[in-house]
Amino acid sequence: METQRFNYDNNIVRAFLYATIVFGLVGFLLGLTAALMLFYPELPEFLFGTDDTTIKSLASGNIQGLINTQGAMGFGRIRMLHTSAVIFAFVCNSFFCGAYYSMQRLLKTRMYSDTLSWLHFWSWQIMIVSVVITFLMGINTSKEYAEHEWPIDILIAFSWIIFGINMFGTIAKRRVRHLYVAIWFYIATWIAVAMLHIFNNLEIPLSFTGWKSYSVYAGVKDALVQWWYGHNAVAFVLTTPVLGLMYYFMPKAADRPVFSYKLSIIHFWSLIFVYLWAGPHHLQYTALPAWAQAVGTGFSIMLIAPSWGGMLNGLLTLRGAWDKVRENPILKFFVVAVTCYGMATFEGPLLATKSLNKIGHYTDWVIGHVHMGALGWNGFMAFGVIYYLIPVMWRTQLWSKKLANWHFWLGTLGIIFYAVPMYISGFTQGLMWKQFNPDGTLLYKNWLDTVTAIIPYFKMRFAGGLLYLSGAILMVVNVIKTIKAGSFQKNVPAEAPALANIGSSRKEGEGAHLWLERTPKLLSILAFVVISIGGLIEIIPTLSLKQSVPEITAVKPYSPLELEGRDLYIREGCNSCHSQMIRPFRDEVTRFDGKNGQYSKAGEFVYDRPFLWGSKRTGPDLHREGARNPDSWHFKHMYNPRITSAGSIMPRFPWLITNKLDRSQMVDKMKLMKNSFDVPYTKAEIDSAGKWADNQSKAIVQRIYSEATDVKDQVEKDKASKGSSFVPLEQREIIAMIAYLQRLGTDIKTTEIKTASIK
Repeated sequence: METQRFNYDNNIVRAFLYATIVFGLVGFLLGLTAALMLFYPELPEFLFGTDDTTIKSLASGNIQGLINTQGAMGFGRIRMLHTSAVIFAFVCNSFFCGAYYSMQRLLKTRMYSDTLSWLHFWSWQIMIVSVVITFLMGINTSKEYAEHEWPIDILIAFSWIIFGINMFGTIAKRRVRHLYVAIWFYIATWIAVAMLHIFNNLEIPLSFTGWKSYSVYAGVKDALVQWWYGHNAVAFVLTTPVLGLMYYFMPKAADRPVFSYKLSIIHFWSLIFVYLWAGPHHLQYTALPAWAQAVGTGFSIMLIAPSWGGMLNGLLTLRGAWDKVRENPILKFFVVAVTCYGMATFEGPLLATKSLNKIGHYTDWVIGHVHMGALGWNGFMAFGVIYYLIPVMWRTQLWSKKLANWHFWLGTLGIIFYAVPMYISGFTQGLMWKQFNPDGTLLYKNWLDTVTAIIPYFKMRFAGGLLYLSGAILMVVNVIKTIKAGSFQKNVPAEAPALANIGSSRKEGEGAHLWLERTPKLLSILAFVVISIGGLIEIIPTLSLKQSVPEITAVKPYSPLELEGRDLYIREGCNSCHSQMIRPFRDEVTRFDGKNGQYSKAGEFVYDRPFLWGSKRTGPDLHREGARNPDSWHFKHMYNPRITSAGSIMPRFPWLITNKLDRSQMVDKMKLMKNSFDVPYTKAEIDSAGKWADNQSKAIVQRIYSEATDVKDQVEKDKASKGSSFVPLEQREIIAMIAYLQRLGTDIKTTEIKTASIK
């Protein structure tokens, strides 16, 4: 058979490798910043300026510097930027780096198109930079792991499709008959992410010249679709592609074959089937239909088996080679990574059970769980791949194994000092929230009691993050030194016999899976079917059946001012710290809605696009916030939370008080809600939206002035000093925010609630 000569493209691999390292450091630094702000919320004031004389500042002694940032350093924005940077910039770039390297060698061919490779690379990096800019500006959708607005969603889809064309084109021109297990995982990853991204991010732009959009799903339906996406983003962005890398790089580094081919088959098909069913476990005890919660729990428990099958297949690959682990830092990283994967995939199903979920959900336990996977599994796999590729691609030895070992131990200690305090913090939160006195009152009635109790664990978590980042910096030094000592080869010569055309039909005596492995089209179609089943069975009934969300007659659409306030709430990332979902527990009903005993009902969220149930309670739940505190309290709380709540770790929002509310799209928002989503605004209400907002604003300002004369006096002083440039308080953003907060949960607070119809 003719031997063909060709070249592997290392240039694209190098580009993704550099991006992985750079964005990894950025993601870690953002995470460290967010961790610092949870026990030092005055950080933005320290950096930009403050009027609080008890805080030292690098800037001049006034609040204007902080106001000028317009919230770019707000915790809500930094937190979503951190998660997006780690997922889309660090982990995805590491996957692309490893995939472009391994695919060429596994398929014995150069990538299908160099042009597509580079189009994929640059479109993905442009997307990442766009995310940084827009998130810092407050442009986001609030949907966890999918906060990007619609133009960026389109760019992600474009880049992903380019990658898919390049990958499947490369498979089509391969010189190896059977697809290796890593390729199976790459194919499943591409199919699942495309499906998840498209369906979760269906949204209608307010205009095609702006950034703002609204989800096509509302309330309960939006929650189900989002966590179908959110859980499976963990599955098919943070798990399956990294498993593909494990199946290639771990055997290569150990110079051992994969432990079990049969286990690989079972692992692959069971994992991609079961994962898609488990999303509802993020919504236990919420307004989601009970059957969906039960299905999510059941499949989450089942998920232990395929997950541990993959873990064991990875670790047992080292059978007979454990002596190499002592000497080889690459294998050290891989072993701890796979171990962390096993720990996280055992803990996740446990958290999905109702017994543990009622304690763990909304607490730092979940944060510790997530970071066990992110820092241990994703981070250490990426580090191992980097340490493997650098000497190979630059044709030299790693500059310092000792430095790599230091990185390993600093990273491992970082994971321990991060995760363990978060577990303790989570247990502490969950148990403190539920404690009652003998007389039936809450033992820890003040939310700040639980916040101050866990501050020491926040500090320990920060120390862990610092150790982890320090290790990554050592890696950068090692990489730079190794690159300088080596010689990079862009095109690597290779040769392989041409692939004989033997047809796609199954041969006599050929195993079913062996046949699948040499028929990529059929394997891909079957993978798509297996991946789709869980989502179809859970989501279609919930979206289509009227019984899913009973309509409550008392629930009315938001007023135009409240709609603007809700968008401000999303802009500032308030849902990062506050939930809007009171679960049917005695402690939550007592704490958040003591007057009525009303937990959150599905029908209350029919006008919420997107839903804002949250996934973490750093601050209290807000679903019954309306009318709990005076308007003046909210005004002062937003200006400086420590005025109204001593010891609060909430950031300040002084720009809300100085900014003029942009009402230019207020009517367009109402029209969109009516025309696209059938929100029952009347023509008269839309025509009088400006007057409606004016009247509501005036009423709020009057209440603030009557409740707090000091605020009135300060506004009068500002009016006298600014003259014609003065913006009346009624026209400022803070009033819209107060209008929204004071509306939350008030519709259901009636003496009689009737279910009028099923929607």
